[in-house]
Amino acid sequence: MRKQEEGVWHGGVLADEMGMGKTIQILSLLVSSPSKPNLIVAPTVAVIQWKNEIEAHTDGLKVLVWHGSSRETDMEQLKKFDVILTTYAVLESCFRKQEKGFKRKGFMITEKSPLHQIHWKRVVLDEAHNIKERATNTAKAVFELEADYRWCLSGTPLQNRVGELYSLVRFLGGDPFSFYFCKLCDCKSLHWKFKDNKACVDCGHTPMQHTCFWNNEILTPIQKNGMTGPGKDAFKKLKILLDRMMLRRTKLQRADDLGLPPRTVIVRRDYFSPEEKEIYLSLFSDAKRQFTTYVDQGTILNNYSNIFSLLTRMRQMACHPDLVLRSKTNTNKFVPDDDGEATVCRLCNEIAEDAIQAKCRHIFDRECIKQYLEAAIVNQPACPVCHLPLTIDLEAPALEMQQETSNVRQGILGRLNLDNWRSSSKIEALVEELSNLRQQDSTTKSLVFSQFVNFLDLIAYRLQKAGFNICRLEGTMSPKARDATIQHFMNNVDVTVFLVSLKAGGVALNLTEASRVYLMDSWWNPAVEYQAMDRIHRLGQRRPVQAIKLVVEDSIESRIVQLQEKKSAMVDATLSTDDSVSFCIIIYLVVLNICRPWDV
Repeated sequence: MRKQEEGVWHGGVLADEMGMGKTIQILSLLVSSPSKPNLIVAPTVAVIQWKNEIEAHTDGLKVLVWHGSSRETDMEQLKKFDVILTTYAVLESCFRKQEKGFKRKGFMITEKSPLHQIHWKRVVLDEAHNIKERATNTAKAVFELEADYRWCLSGTPLQNRVGELYSLVRFLGGDPFSFYFCKLCDCKSLHWKFKDNKACVDCGHTPMQHTCFWNNEILTPIQKNGMTGPGKDAFKKLKILLDRMMLRRTKLQRADDLGLPPRTVIVRRDYFSPEEKEIYLSLFSDAKRQFTTYVDQGTILNNYSNIFSLLTRMRQMACHPDLVLRSKTNTNKFVPDDDGEATVCRLCNEIAEDAIQAKCRHIFDRECIKQYLEAAIVNQPACPVCHLPLTIDLEAPALEMQQETSNVRQGILGRLNLDNWRSSSKIEALVEELSNLRQQDSTTKSLVFSQFVNFLDLIAYRLQKAGFNICRLEGTMSPKARDATIQHFMNNVDVTVFLVSLKAGGVALNLTEASRVYLMDSWWNPAVEYQAMDRIHRLGQRRPVQAIKLVVEDSIESRIVQLQEKKSAMVDATLSTDDSVSFCIIIYLVVLNICRPWDV
């Protein structure tokens, strides 16, 4: 890594597979070449973990978590710290206020971003695939940071298509791949800058005379020609480029050094019950009819979001019918006698007759929380949801429905008749798996992943009824609450199941106390599933790891698995260090009609 910083890239992409110690490697680099200030940008869930790792493995590094409403704005004070930790959301917000401004008392005002006024020694992007879309404000905010050295950390630098790599190349400032060039003069720029979209700000020539080196030399030939002619040459250029800018090791390559236990991926295939099958086929017919309408009208290109919504409904239906029938967007559409949303106690998951709200905004039934406090051993018990110190007024008046729905997510349980509620085939399959595991070894801990938060609500309700002690990682939690919840799961033997949503905990988590992962719904992108599995299959794991994917046959999930195979092969072909292996993978896929050459 030191050699990479001394080279033409002044950094690079650290793309070791997840769980191989990228965080520790960056800390080693910071310690081996002490200079400040350094900026680390990470997902919100990872910020506290970075802070803990720095404090545990370094001596004397001053760290500041630049997050929350009371952030330090004095640049001189910020420069005194060795490492500044912040999130992509905070960075994007500061950049937007600087460039576009914000409303205050009816006036638009701008505010300089402290992070963009400092020249950093190093800028490190953790989970750098967060900037894979170069046109987003987050990517633009990252591009404008000034630094001597730049690093991108990502176990999955390529997820869907080759074009995603450009954002990483652009951030690193690779010459000539990051630049736009004029065909008529020596004009060269990192930005596409044209006055009134007619003339270049620097040279005055038209947009038609300017070209992006990356698009011209790599992306366009591959898109148009696949692996033949210019496309094959472009693919070779890409391999050379990645060899120069990227450091990557896989667990398979370094198996002897890492000493990691084996990881087994099991696909459990179940079938709909007769009732679920009937509802799914009805929804499928409606979706197919709607899609046919778009085709007949020639409006497919204008209805991508609607088509995606139809597909999402079918995916939800494969998980549990209530995710579609009782969703907020379908109020009174499928269930005409819907009585609205009730208040649910977060302790017992039953309807709260006398609801009160804690300072952390979680709602409980007054009698439930009283019993919880009376049974507590410590003087200051933690909230049973976020595990921060609990502050609640037991004498407060009961909440009105209108009061709490405005700022608190109640979830799907408040819209169900829990007395008559029925589980689904997929949830019962999970209960069966966890029950068998509990009989074999009651100390084994498990992670349960889903990208549908309402589905996690149903799973939590069913698992608690089955006698499992669970905790949850939610996207609305603050960094402190997330850290407290993670520590609660890691340090309590009786808490054996951790429910995690894709957005809240699909990346940047270290949960080696668990040795089972259950993937409740298949994701379009296989890299996300690998990320979920590697929350536990990483340095520090001592038990054999199993990842169980629950798939419902004869549903859209079967098609998604095929799509995952196609994308995985594309990534392997692009990132593999062996040219002959890469070429054979792609030809194999083309011959089997799993993918088309131009999809690469």
